[in-house]
Amino acid sequence: MKTFKLTALSFLMVVLTSCKISVKTLPEKTTVNSAQELHNISLNGKVFSAVWQQNAGEFRALCYQAYNLAQIRIDENLKIASTKPLAIITDIDETFLDNSPYAVTEAELGKDYDAKTWMNWTAKGEAKAYPGSLNFFNYAASKKVPVFYISNRDENDRIGTLKNLKDLGFPNADNEHLLLKSTTSDKEARRSEVLKNYNVIIYMGDNLADFSKMFNKKSQAERNELVDENYSEFGKRFIMLPNSGYGDWESALNGYNHQLTPAEKDQVFLKNLRGY
Repeated sequence: MKTFKLTALSFLMVVLTSCKISVKTLPEKTTVNSAQELHNISLNGKVFSAVWQQNAGEFRALCYQAYNLAQIRIDENLKIASTKPLAIITDIDETFLDNSPYAVTEAELGKDYDAKTWMNWTAKGEAKAYPGSLNFFNYAASKKVPVFYISNRDENDRIGTLKNLKDLGFPNADNEHLLLKSTTSDKEARRSEVLKNYNVIIYMGDNLADFSKMFNKKSQAERNELVDENYSEFGKRFIMLPNSGYGDWESALNGYNHQLTPAEKDQVFLKNLRGY
Protein backbone atom coordinates (compact mmCIF):
# COMPACT_ATOMS: atom_id res chain seq x y z
CA MET A 1 0.00 0.00 0.00
CA LYS A 2 2.78 2.42 0.87
CA THR A 3 4.51 1.68 -2.44
CA PHE A 4 1.30 2.56 -4.37
CA LYS A 5 0.90 5.85 -2.54
CA LEU A 6 4.45 6.89 -3.31
CA THR A 7 4.09 5.93 -6.96
CA ALA A 8 0.82 7.88 -7.31
CA LEU A 9 2.35 10.91 -5.62
CA SER A 10 5.40 10.76 -7.88
CA PHE A 11 3.16 10.57 -10.96
CA LEU A 12 1.14 13.58 -9.79
CA MET A 13 4.29 15.64 -9.27
CA VAL A 14 5.49 14.81 -12.79
CA VAL A 15 2.16 15.91 -14.24
CA LEU A 16 2.11 19.18 -12.33
CA THR A 17 5.69 20.11 -13.12
CA SER A 18 5.13 19.39 -16.82
CA CYS A 19 2.22 21.85 -17.08
CA LYS A 20 2.88 25.22 -18.71
CA ILE A 21 0.75 26.97 -16.09
CA SER A 22 2.39 27.01 -12.71
CA VAL A 23 0.46 25.48 -9.84
CA LYS A 24 0.88 27.16 -6.49
CA THR A 25 0.53 25.01 -3.41
CA LEU A 26 -1.56 26.79 -0.79
CA PRO A 27 -0.60 26.71 2.87
CA GLU A 28 -2.48 24.15 4.97
CA LYS A 29 -4.41 26.89 6.71
CA THR A 30 -5.96 29.57 4.51
CA THR A 31 -8.51 32.23 5.34
CA VAL A 32 -10.78 34.32 3.16
CA ASN A 33 -8.88 37.39 4.36
CA SER A 34 -5.53 36.22 3.00
CA ALA A 35 -5.30 37.73 -0.50
CA GLN A 36 -1.65 36.77 -0.81
CA GLU A 37 -2.28 33.09 -0.06
CA LEU A 38 -5.22 32.95 -2.50
CA HIS A 39 -3.67 35.18 -5.14
CA ASN A 40 -4.83 35.00 -8.77
CA ILE A 41 -8.18 33.36 -8.16
CA SER A 42 -9.45 35.20 -11.24
CA LEU A 43 -6.66 33.97 -13.53
CA ASN A 44 -6.79 30.42 -12.19
CA GLY A 45 -10.56 30.53 -12.65
CA LYS A 46 -10.17 31.47 -16.31
CA VAL A 47 -7.78 28.57 -16.81
CA PHE A 48 -10.22 26.16 -15.14
CA SER A 49 -13.00 27.50 -17.38
CA ALA A 50 -10.79 26.99 -20.44
CA VAL A 51 -10.05 23.39 -19.42
CA TRP A 52 -13.79 22.73 -19.23
CA GLN A 53 -14.55 24.58 -22.46
CA GLN A 54 -11.85 22.76 -24.42
CA ASN A 55 -12.41 19.27 -23.04
CA ALA A 56 -15.79 18.63 -21.44
CA GLY A 57 -18.44 16.65 -23.26
CA GLU A 58 -20.92 18.52 -21.06
CA PHE A 59 -19.83 21.80 -22.64
CA ARG A 60 -20.38 20.38 -26.10
CA ALA A 61 -23.78 19.06 -25.04
CA LEU A 62 -24.87 22.50 -23.82
CA CYS A 63 -23.87 24.02 -27.15
CA TYR A 64 -25.79 21.42 -29.14
CA GLN A 65 -28.76 21.88 -26.84
CA ALA A 66 -28.82 25.64 -27.41
CA TYR A 67 -28.52 25.39 -31.18
CA ASN A 68 -30.99 22.52 -31.49
CA LEU A 69 -33.51 24.60 -29.56
CA ALA A 70 -32.80 27.65 -31.72
CA GLN A 71 -33.51 25.60 -34.85
CA ILE A 72 -36.87 24.55 -33.42
CA ARG A 73 -37.68 28.23 -32.85
CA ILE A 74 -36.87 29.04 -36.48
CA ASP A 75 -39.22 26.33 -37.71
CA GLU A 76 -41.98 27.56 -35.41
CA ASN A 77 -41.63 31.18 -36.54
CA LEU A 78 -41.60 30.27 -40.22
CA LYS A 79 -45.18 29.09 -39.78
CA ILE A 80 -46.30 32.49 -38.47
CA ALA A 81 -47.12 35.37 -40.84
CA SER A 82 -44.78 38.35 -40.50
CA THR A 83 -44.92 41.81 -42.07
CA LYS A 84 -41.11 41.94 -42.09
CA PRO A 85 -38.53 39.35 -43.11
CA LEU A 86 -37.24 37.24 -40.24
CA ALA A 87 -33.72 37.58 -38.87
CA ILE A 88 -31.41 36.42 -36.07
CA ILE A 89 -29.13 38.60 -33.96
CA THR A 90 -26.15 36.91 -32.38
CA ASP A 91 -23.13 37.83 -30.33
CA ILE A 92 -19.80 36.33 -31.46
CA ASP A 93 -17.32 35.69 -28.66
CA GLU A 94 -18.18 32.70 -26.47
CA THR A 95 -21.49 32.51 -28.28
CA PHE A 96 -20.14 30.67 -31.28
CA LEU A 97 -16.42 31.53 -31.44
CA ASP A 98 -14.15 29.90 -28.86
CA ASN A 99 -11.55 32.30 -27.45
CA SER A 100 -10.33 30.04 -24.66
CA PRO A 101 -6.84 29.76 -26.26
CA TYR A 102 -6.46 33.51 -25.75
CA ALA A 103 -7.42 33.25 -22.08
CA VAL A 104 -4.95 30.39 -21.56
CA THR A 105 -2.07 32.22 -23.26
CA GLU A 106 -2.67 35.36 -21.21
CA ALA A 107 -2.91 33.37 -17.98
CA GLU A 108 0.41 31.68 -18.74
CA LEU A 109 1.90 35.19 -18.68
CA GLY A 110 0.06 36.06 -15.47
CA LYS A 111 -2.26 38.45 -17.32
CA ASP A 112 -5.94 39.00 -17.85
CA TYR A 113 -7.56 40.68 -20.87
CA ASP A 114 -5.38 43.23 -22.65
CA ALA A 115 -6.56 45.30 -25.63
CA LYS A 116 -3.30 44.93 -27.57
CA THR A 117 -2.92 41.18 -27.18
CA TRP A 118 -6.64 40.73 -27.86
CA MET A 119 -6.26 42.51 -31.20
CA ASN A 120 -3.29 40.27 -32.00
CA TRP A 121 -5.51 37.25 -31.33
CA THR A 122 -8.50 38.43 -33.38
CA ALA A 123 -6.21 39.43 -36.28
CA LYS A 124 -5.20 35.79 -36.63
CA GLY A 125 -8.80 34.82 -37.35
CA GLU A 126 -8.15 31.35 -35.93
CA ALA A 127 -10.87 30.93 -33.29
CA LYS A 128 -12.77 27.67 -33.60
CA ALA A 129 -16.55 27.41 -33.80
CA TYR A 130 -18.71 26.09 -30.99
CA PRO A 131 -20.19 22.65 -31.59
CA GLY A 132 -23.45 22.92 -33.53
CA SER A 133 -23.11 26.62 -34.36
CA LEU A 134 -22.06 26.38 -38.00
CA ASN A 135 -24.82 23.90 -38.86
CA PHE A 136 -27.40 26.08 -37.15
CA PHE A 137 -26.49 29.36 -38.82
CA ASN A 138 -26.28 27.71 -42.22
CA TYR A 139 -29.67 26.14 -41.57
CA ALA A 140 -31.04 29.64 -40.89
CA ALA A 141 -29.50 30.86 -44.16
CA SER A 142 -31.09 27.95 -46.04
CA LYS A 143 -34.47 29.15 -44.73
CA LYS A 144 -33.74 32.72 -45.91
CA VAL A 145 -33.29 33.95 -42.33
CA PRO A 146 -30.21 36.23 -42.31
CA VAL A 147 -27.85 36.47 -39.35
CA PHE A 148 -26.63 39.80 -37.94
CA TYR A 149 -23.46 39.58 -35.88
CA ILE A 150 -23.57 42.27 -33.18
CA SER A 151 -20.30 42.16 -31.29
CA ASN A 152 -18.33 44.40 -28.95
CA ARG A 153 -15.21 43.71 -30.90
CA ASP A 154 -14.17 47.07 -32.34
CA GLU A 155 -13.28 48.24 -35.84
CA ASN A 156 -9.65 47.20 -35.38
CA ASP A 157 -10.94 43.62 -35.18
CA ARG A 158 -13.08 43.76 -38.34
CA ILE A 159 -10.64 42.29 -40.87
CA GLY A 160 -9.64 39.36 -38.66
CA THR A 161 -13.23 38.72 -37.63
CA LEU A 162 -14.52 38.56 -41.19
CA LYS A 163 -11.62 36.30 -42.14
CA ASN A 164 -12.49 33.99 -39.23
CA LEU A 165 -16.19 33.84 -40.16
CA LYS A 166 -15.49 33.25 -43.85
CA ASP A 167 -12.82 30.62 -43.25
CA LEU A 168 -15.19 28.68 -41.00
CA GLY A 169 -18.04 28.95 -43.51
CA PHE A 170 -20.51 31.14 -41.58
CA PRO A 171 -23.25 32.82 -43.65
CA ASN A 172 -23.66 36.59 -44.04
CA ALA A 173 -19.97 37.14 -43.33
CA ASP A 174 -19.84 40.66 -44.72
CA ASN A 175 -19.72 44.27 -43.53
CA GLU A 176 -23.49 44.71 -43.80
CA HIS A 177 -24.17 41.96 -41.28
CA LEU A 178 -21.21 42.55 -38.94
CA LEU A 179 -22.05 45.36 -36.51
CA LEU A 180 -19.08 46.13 -34.27
CA LYS A 181 -18.62 48.52 -31.36
CA SER A 182 -17.92 52.13 -32.28
CA THR A 183 -18.50 54.43 -29.32
CA THR A 184 -20.35 52.31 -26.78
CA SER A 185 -20.59 48.71 -25.64
CA ASP A 186 -24.37 49.13 -25.35
CA LYS A 187 -25.77 47.08 -28.24
CA GLU A 188 -29.27 48.57 -28.18
CA ALA A 189 -28.71 51.11 -31.00
CA ARG A 190 -27.28 48.41 -33.27
CA ARG A 191 -30.16 46.06 -32.47
CA SER A 192 -32.62 48.89 -33.25
CA GLU A 193 -31.07 49.37 -36.69
CA VAL A 194 -31.72 45.74 -37.54
CA LEU A 195 -35.25 45.90 -36.13
CA LYS A 196 -36.16 48.71 -38.52
CA ASN A 197 -36.19 46.26 -41.41
CA TYR A 198 -36.46 42.82 -39.81
CA ASN A 199 -38.54 40.84 -37.39
CA VAL A 200 -35.84 39.45 -35.08
CA ILE A 201 -37.05 36.10 -33.82
CA ILE A 202 -33.96 34.93 -31.92
CA TYR A 203 -31.24 36.65 -29.93
CA MET A 204 -28.18 34.55 -29.11
CA GLY A 205 -25.47 35.39 -26.59
CA ASP A 206 -23.38 34.43 -23.60
CA ASN A 207 -24.12 37.63 -21.69
CA LEU A 208 -27.49 39.02 -20.60
CA ALA A 209 -26.74 42.36 -22.26
CA ASP A 210 -26.70 40.52 -25.60
CA PHE A 211 -30.48 40.23 -25.31
CA SER A 212 -31.85 43.53 -24.01
CA LYS A 213 -30.80 46.91 -22.64
CA MET A 214 -32.75 46.13 -19.46
CA PHE A 215 -29.75 44.08 -18.31
CA ASN A 216 -27.14 46.78 -18.95
CA LYS A 217 -24.91 47.79 -16.03
CA LYS A 218 -27.23 46.35 -13.42
CA SER A 219 -26.06 45.04 -10.07
CA GLN A 220 -25.75 41.31 -9.55
CA ALA A 221 -28.98 41.23 -7.53
CA GLU A 222 -30.86 43.22 -10.17
CA ARG A 223 -29.57 40.98 -12.97
CA ASN A 224 -30.77 37.88 -11.16
CA GLU A 225 -34.17 39.44 -10.44
CA LEU A 226 -34.60 40.42 -14.09
CA VAL A 227 -33.74 36.89 -15.20
CA ASP A 228 -36.37 35.50 -12.83
CA GLU A 229 -38.96 38.02 -14.06
CA ASN A 230 -38.26 37.18 -17.71
CA TYR A 231 -37.72 33.44 -17.30
CA SER A 232 -40.16 32.57 -20.10
CA GLU A 233 -38.01 34.33 -22.72
CA PHE A 234 -35.04 32.02 -22.19
CA GLY A 235 -35.18 29.15 -24.61
CA LYS A 236 -37.80 31.05 -26.60
CA ARG A 237 -36.42 34.36 -27.94
CA PHE A 238 -33.27 34.43 -25.81
CA ILE A 239 -30.84 31.54 -26.38
CA MET A 240 -27.97 31.54 -23.86
CA LEU A 241 -24.59 29.87 -24.48
CA PRO A 242 -22.29 28.86 -21.58
CA ASN A 243 -19.41 31.14 -20.59
CA SER A 244 -17.96 30.83 -17.09
CA GLY A 245 -14.70 32.56 -18.02
CA TYR A 246 -15.81 36.19 -18.15
CA GLY A 247 -18.77 38.51 -18.65
CA ASP A 248 -20.95 41.10 -16.95
CA TRP A 249 -21.72 38.55 -14.22
CA GLU A 250 -18.09 39.04 -13.17
CA SER A 251 -18.08 42.83 -13.59
CA ALA A 252 -21.34 43.23 -11.69
CA LEU A 253 -19.74 41.74 -8.59
CA ASN A 254 -17.25 44.61 -8.32
CA GLY A 255 -19.58 47.40 -9.45
CA TYR A 256 -18.14 47.44 -12.99
CA ASN A 257 -14.81 48.70 -11.67
CA HIS A 258 -12.22 47.60 -14.23
CA GLN A 259 -9.30 49.21 -12.41
CA LEU A 260 -9.01 46.66 -9.60
CA THR A 261 -5.70 44.94 -8.93
CA PRO A 262 -5.66 41.12 -9.05
CA ALA A 263 -5.57 40.98 -5.23
CA GLU A 264 -8.56 43.34 -4.98
CA LYS A 265 -10.45 41.32 -7.56
CA ASP A 266 -9.74 38.15 -5.61
CA GLN A 267 -11.21 39.69 -2.48
CA VAL A 268 -14.40 40.63 -4.34
CA PHE A 269 -14.79 37.01 -5.42
CA LEU A 270 -14.19 35.69 -1.92
CA LYS A 271 -16.79 38.04 -0.45
CA ASN A 272 -19.38 36.71 -2.88
CA LEU A 273 -18.92 33.02 -2.11
CA ARG A 274 -21.10 30.91 0.15
CA GLY A 275 -19.82 28.01 2.15
CA TYR A 276 -21.63 25.93 4.73
